[in-house]
Amino acid sequence: QVQVVESGGGLVQPGGSLRLSCAASGSIISITAMEWYRQAQGNQRELVAGITSGGSTNYADSVKGRFTISRDNAKNTVYLQMNSLKLEDTAVYYCKADLLSRDGRWYRSWGQGTQVTVSS
Repeated sequence: QVQVVESGGGLVQPGGSLRLSCAASGSIISITAMEWYRQAQGNQRELVAGITSGGSTNYADSVKGRFTISRDNAKNTVYLQMNSLKLEDTAVYYCKADLLSRDGRWYRSWGQGTQVTVSS
């Protein structure tokens, strides 16, 4: 059994910063890609940023230069540092991890989401 849990969301003013965390736990052997998605009300879920086990990263054009994704492999945790937040960054942010469990199966596990609200 594996679990992915996000934390760190909240209310912030435009121009402010937040740091999201996502920890995977359970019978995990390894994790390959870890990604952050977001879904604003009325919109489809979209990829925000991703990072491989080797540290290669990719970002949506809308967040390049403002958001930074990083991971701590020893802790099975991925972070999303969000700076210069804009009103349009308001959404529920979800973490996804592709992982190999000790039962020999690969899982694509999603967290429950954390709300980020940018408002003055």
